This record gives sequence, C-alpha cells and structure tokens, in this order.
Amino acid sequence: MLMEFLSSEYWELRYQKEQTGWDIGAPSTPLVEFINGIQNKEAAILIPGCGNSYEAEYIVEQGFTNLTVIDIATSPVERLQQKIGNKATVLLQDFFDHKDSYDFILEQTFFCALNPSLRPAYVQKMNELLSNQGILAGVLFNKQFETNPPFGGSRAAYQELFSTHLHLLKMEDCYNSIPPRAGTELFFIATKKHP
Repeated sequence: MLMEFLSSEYWELRYQKEQTGWDIGAPSTPLVEFINGIQNKEAAILIPGCGNSYEAEYIVEQGFTNLTVIDIATSPVERLQQKIGNKATVLLQDFFDHKDSYDFILEQTFFCALNPSLRPAYVQKMNELLSNQGILAGVLFNKQFETNPPFGGSRAAYQELFSTHLHLLKMEDCYNSIPPRAGTELFFIATKKHP
C-alpha cells in the first residue's frame, strides 16, 4: 500500500490538489544558513525531491552557477523551469536513476517523503552522488507521524542508517527551525564514506 506514495502520479496529484503541507512557502532557515556558508559559487549542488524548492531560488539569487534540482512530479518541475531554468538544471527524473557528482547535496523534506523501505537505498545513492570531498546536509524530522507521508524517525535510527554508507559529522537538534517545526527537526551533515 505504501508503494503508491512513491509514484510520480501520487505526488503530481498532491500538487494539483494543493495538498502540500510540507511546503513552507520560503527557503528553510537551517538550509539558508548552511548555503550562506558555501564560499565556492561554482560548487556543484543538488536538491533531490525539490518540490517548489524555494531553496533553489535562493541559491541562484546568491549567484551560484552549478545547481541541479530533481523531482518526479511534473508541476513543480515546470514551475521551477520557468522561474530558474536558465540559471539551473531542472530535471523531471527519479532520484534513484540520477547519475552525476556533487560537492553539496541538500536534504529538505525528500527523505521523509520516501517509503522507509527505500532509506538504505537513499543513503547508498547519496554516497554515490557525492564527490570525494562532497557534503550532504539538511533537515530530518525527529518525530513520528500518525499518517504518512511524511514518514518520521529518530536520531538513533538515522545515525545507524547513515553510518552504513556515510560519515556522519553532525546530527543535532535544529536551533533555527521555523516556529511550527521547532523541537521536531534535526540538522545533519555527512560526507562520503570511501571504501
């Protein structure tokens, strides 16, 4: 039954019906702070499961020149292509089919949209997509939800999961969440785990 949540049709219908409770209408404050710390404006950056991705708009506004965003739903991809398509690569694609190498990958409400059975594959794919010195950073929910998606989790479960293919440098309570999510988010930073 959960597999329906993975289909492009499911997510497209959510956008069509404007059932997008995860959409905060602005860039995530923890990610804005992280983006502001990236010095290299030519760094290759990926935002998977981008949705309306206000973070992507923020990134191009800051002068970054090598941004890629991916989603499996047509509506947000078309909107982003119109907004930033001349300043970024905007792809209608399944994240797990994507191939490239990135200096930074930003996580914002993509992980929690995936069927939990795909979480090991998510971590492995992130390791594949990171450049040798690449960084995966973002926000995870530190709570469970009564209805899914989103799918929640806990710090301990994430630490165990991520350590299989990544070096977890940080996973801590998010001090700068938006008010409705205060106390329910973790900010993390991870790097590629070399064989």
